[in-house]
Amino acid sequence: MTKAVRFHKTGGPEVLQLEDVQVGEPGQGQVRIRHTAIGVNFIDTYQRSGLYPMQLPQTAGNEGAGVVEAVGPGVTTLKTGDRIAYTGVVGSYCTERLVPADRMVKIPEGISDEQAASMMLKGMTVQYLIHSTYPVKKGDTVLWHAAAGGVGTIACQWLKALGATVIGTVGSADKAKLAKAHGADHVIDYSKENFVERVKEITGGKKVPVVYDSVGKSTWEGSLDCLRPLGTWVLFGNASGAVPPLNTQLLAQKGSLYMTRPTLVTYVAARADLEARSKSLFDIVKSGKVKIEISARYKLADAAKCHTDLEGRKTTGSVILLP
Repeated sequence: MTKAVRFHKTGGPEVLQLEDVQVGEPGQGQVRIRHTAIGVNFIDTYQRSGLYPMQLPQTAGNEGAGVVEAVGPGVTTLKTGDRIAYTGVVGSYCTERLVPADRMVKIPEGISDEQAASMMLKGMTVQYLIHSTYPVKKGDTVLWHAAAGGVGTIACQWLKALGATVIGTVGSADKAKLAKAHGADHVIDYSKENFVERVKEITGGKKVPVVYDSVGKSTWEGSLDCLRPLGTWVLFGNASGAVPPLNTQLLAQKGSLYMTRPTLVTYVAARADLEARSKSLFDIVKSGKVKIEISARYKLADAAKCHTDLEGRKTTGSVILLP
């Protein structure tokens, strides 16, 4: 038997329950892994709350790192004892589980299990957003909402490595210091300042070519107003709630803007893309240009408390669960 954090109905953090579950032997193309660290992300709360519908009952979580314990038929890329990490395979809040081998990547030397567990979703999200969704060029000025969060702190560092000027928004003075420490050139505390007006001031009225927005409901209108003509609004999350139905005529009125709603799942659907994006992430972290900082560690049994803190904006950087 193994321990797993599951939910039988959608709702608040209180629906998360630690239960005993049975894990069998790996089938065709599968491996059985023992988790050493488990990543926590906002998408976990969306699934638990029902914002992203799931088949129930469900084990929470979407990423982790650990060790291969057993290998199923047809698996040639992994062996017992390999250190692996993954994201996008629902059900990571557990001590052991079965996973598809082709969704696993080996953790290279120089990257710890805790780092890998805390950065696969966040780090590869940054990778595809700044290299593919809108390829950021040296000299670009970028607006990044939630710059002190787990994704934001990675993004600020990586964007600086690309030679971009980073404008970050945050919700408190402490988070402003954190974003600044991670490479943001300008930090706007939207609890005290109008971020649209500040972006105009910072850019001399030119505004920005791209806004990366994981906040959603409370920022989307302002995000559009920060874009220069032909600019791109990249909506990749809903931390403040879902964006209401959008009248696309707004995009025309505000300067023939582009809008996209990307997901990591699409960008790593092909095995070759998963390997390339994870290698890009591992390489930038090993170079020292991007540092992965884990701000909080919770026991697996305390997953509900972890979700409460995450949704209450009490966490910064990356957060993990320890089995």
